[in-house]
Amino acid sequence: MARIYTNENFPQQAVERLRGLGHDVETSHDAGNSGRAMSDESVLDYAIRQQRVVVTLNRRHFVALHTSRTEHCGIVVCTFDPMFNALAERIHAALTGRGEHRNSLLRINRPC
Repeated sequence: MARIYTNENFPQQAVERLRGLGHDVETSHDAGNSGRAMSDESVLDYAIRQQRVVVTLNRRHFVALHTSRTEHCGIVVCTFDPMFNALAERIHAALTGRGEHRNSLLRINRPC
């Protein structure tokens, strides 16, 4: 399963479901980074140091970071979905459907 780092805006219920599916999820709160107003670049740098895939709802900024940074451990950008367990299931399916996450960008969209 994947080693994941979620930033502050990612829903805790989705985090718990991802953990239940076997992923190693560290949140910004777990890492002591919540409330520190970390830049998106700092979030990505932290995830790289910890060898974790970033999972975020902040799509625009992290897509831009993906295109400007040559090396990272993977980025998953999601649309907001109030069905948090379903969101986690889509992330799980995307991450387990791929062998390697390094330098990849995955987009998880809420179904219409």
